[in-house]
Amino acid sequence: MPRKNVQILVIACVVCLLCAYRSSRYARVVTYALEQIEFKALEPKPARKLAEAAIRGMTEVLDPYSSYISEQDLPRFAEELDRQFGGVGIEIFVEPKTRKICVASPLPNTPAQRAGIRPGDIIIAINGESTEGLSLDQAAKKMRGEAGTEVTLTIQTPGEEKPRDVKLKREVIKAETVLGDSRNPDGSWNFVLEEHPDIGYVRLPTFAEDSDKRLREILEQLRKKNIRGLILDLRDDPGGRLEVAVAICDMFIKSGVIVTTRYRDGRIKARYTASGRPVCPDLPLVVLINRYSASASEIVAACLQDHQRAKVVGERSFGKGTVQELIQLEPGMGLLKLTTAAYWRPSGKNIHRMVGADESQEWGVKPDPGWEVPLEKEELETLLRYRALRDIYLPPGSPKPEGFDKIPENFRDRQLDRAVECLQQEIEAASRKEPPANRQLSTIASPVSTIAGISGIREGVG
Repeated sequence: MPRKNVQILVIACVVCLLCAYRSSRYARVVTYALEQIEFKALEPKPARKLAEAAIRGMTEVLDPYSSYISEQDLPRFAEELDRQFGGVGIEIFVEPKTRKICVASPLPNTPAQRAGIRPGDIIIAINGESTEGLSLDQAAKKMRGEAGTEVTLTIQTPGEEKPRDVKLKREVIKAETVLGDSRNPDGSWNFVLEEHPDIGYVRLPTFAEDSDKRLREILEQLRKKNIRGLILDLRDDPGGRLEVAVAICDMFIKSGVIVTTRYRDGRIKARYTASGRPVCPDLPLVVLINRYSASASEIVAACLQDHQRAKVVGERSFGKGTVQELIQLEPGMGLLKLTTAAYWRPSGKNIHRMVGADESQEWGVKPDPGWEVPLEKEELETLLRYRALRDIYLPPGSPKPEGFDKIPENFRDRQLDRAVECLQQEIEAASRKEPPANRQLSTIASPVSTIAGISGIREGVG
């Protein structure tokens, strides 16, 4: 062997030894275990599967929001984050009595709507396979697929004797991420309250990629209707993209800190501040939250509350105030979703509820004094069913879908009623302080830079 090659080999060995001594003892144990399993296990597994299992095992002992996302799970992960996927455009629900998969509403201008699928239709089979016993997620997954591919749904319309097969070609579907109070006759959303047409009402089920842009469009529509106040309903919103939450806060406050993220040692990782170009800086505003409002929804509620820009009504939020960073692993090995920081309110208080924290400690977002509206389990379940019924697009003359008969005719959403009461007080207070002209919505847009953030997502769209 040439002398030069020997020198290179020696140097390489020394470097390897130094690296070995510097590496963690436990890392060497894991590596050794992988090697022993790979070479000696009676039923061997590919090294890739062993590595993926090891990573999953490590994330399982961390917080509930850290996880491993394999290469094959990445498309599904992207769909859940941005509510965009290949599908037919159907919102579905499980009928409470029969547990059948039913159509809540076909999304406007989608294959399902164009094929005449209607609210209340029962999906009894997908590509010839029965839907009996399927969960919402399982049924939605079967209806999704690459845009341009076909799927056949077997539909049973209540009142008709025989089911029919409907062949649909999948398209790229963008599920709605900004919702209103009720459906208009054409299936679009009405963003004012039926009983209070001078009050705007917007629901955010998640913070997806374009939720802030859609909200800005809706605010412009409401401006033309001369609304006097706005209710932003963040109940049951598990979160989503951090930059979208920041952009939405920026629409309502004139200046100041929106949120900061901090490392485990307390050092500030990032600070997000208002651009100074709000869309509606003075419109009376109420934010509705409940025990399932988390992450990005808590950022918005906390920011608007700390800046005294909005009253918060409802229940104490969930307390999920952590930042997940997406770390790219080796090519083909997917992503590591790792909690690396926590959200802190503009007031300097922590949002995250640590393990073992009790009600007396500081975490999450609490309603303003006097505006807490707790719901017991039974009332909450009725509210969810009542809200689902209002979400269904029912063309004139359509029968009410089965399974909603337990909703009392006189049922009231007490949390929303209190939000209206609170907002009316805010409107009266604002009218005493300044001329009505100063409370109109501004049409100035607010550009905000994009920073990745992530949390949960809703199910049930195919």
